[in-house]
Amino acid sequence: MRYLKVIIVLIIVFALVWGCARAPERKPAEPVPGAPDREPTISLFVKEQGVKKDIKLEEYLAGVVAAEMEPTWPVNALAAQAIVARTYTMYNIRSGRVKKLHGTDASTDVQEFQAYDPTRINDNVRKAVEATRGEVITSRGNYVKGWFSACDGGISASAQEGLAYFKEPTKYIKAGARDGCLSITVPENRQWKAEVPLERLRAAVQEISGTDPGNIEAVKIVERGPSGRTTKLQVGSATVSGPQLRLALGSEEVRSMLLSRAEVQGGNLVLEGKGFGHGVGLCQWGANKMARDGKSPEEIVAFYYRDVDIQKLWD
Repeated sequence: MRYLKVIIVLIIVFALVWGCARAPERKPAEPVPGAPDREPTISLFVKEQGVKKDIKLEEYLAGVVAAEMEPTWPVNALAAQAIVARTYTMYNIRSGRVKKLHGTDASTDVQEFQAYDPTRINDNVRKAVEATRGEVITSRGNYVKGWFSACDGGISASAQEGLAYFKEPTKYIKAGARDGCLSITVPENRQWKAEVPLERLRAAVQEISGTDPGNIEAVKIVERGPSGRTTKLQVGSATVSGPQLRLALGSEEVRSMLLSRAEVQGGNLVLEGKGFGHGVGLCQWGANKMARDGKSPEEIVAFYYRDVDIQKLWD
């Protein structure tokens, strides 16, 4: 009887060890309904010339990658950007957002779509686009939204925190990812300062909230998200969204919501912080660092997006 008990215990232990040792099988990627199986030709509104033209998607994408990231950066960083930008393109073409504005699939207006500058295309960009040709990021049979920003300040944000985005679930965005981007980024992303005249601040608050904050004597950070980003500020008598206020004041001037200071001084709102951009999805400086460390484009993407698939739609 004693030997039988020993054998049973050994069987149980073996089963547990074997079960732990085996990696869980990943389900095959769900295909995106209606996704093209060959490279599409898209229509593009060229804002600078006020014209519309047809262009192959991969050719268009090279101009996007060249504009959105430094073309001299490592190929794998550019390739990660290509995957994300291609996904962003496919998602937004499907949504028909630019079609309503210009009757085209895409636009070169950075406020409407993505940056685009074919004059910056070099061999690095061409290699990056070709190496990832047709690759997009999907989650449960749908394109992800493909967000990216310049420098997440060392920690990524959820769409809710970084963009005040609540329209649909975005569980595929990995919040709280620490990429060490501040160790290699430019000084103005490590620490920046902005001074905004109070009259401009008052107008911005009215624009986004519909409320006149009155005479602004004080500004206070009243809520931060998990990554430390400011999500709500008290401006005079009004409470406003941090991400919305940043856009209203100018995202180039107010570089991020990773604020270390927000106060009224000498007729201005004085803000200090770190990072550049909303911090949601791919961090370009983080991608640069990981590429230098030998990570593949797919590994870089997986660092910022959780439980996603990278599918190749066309050869």
